[in-house]
Amino acid sequence: MDNHTKGFPKSQVFGFVLSLVLTFAALFVALKTSLSFNTIIWIIGTLAIVQAGLQLFMFMHLKEGEDGNSQTINVIYGVFIAAVTVAGSIWVMSFGM
Repeated sequence: MDNHTKGFPKSQVFGFVLSLVLTFAALFVALKTSLSFNTIIWIIGTLAIVQAGLQLFMFMHLKEGEDGNSQTINVIYGVFIAAVTVAGSIWVMSFGM
């Protein structure tokens, strides 16, 4: 069994704190601003995408290891397939008979 004790996990704590900041920023925008509904949704969606990317890199170690590039390509492919599936489902439900 490998011994992986390298000291205090600074990058994970930084990622956790940054995730909390992004979450509270979205909460603040949703509850304390008088922006239009569409603007609030776009801001929250953007913060969610940033937070997902942050968690991929900080907690799931996307670029680390021998095959960091292939992991990145696999994640991009997965996002593409999810987007096509969701967009196709919405298209079929909206215009299908």
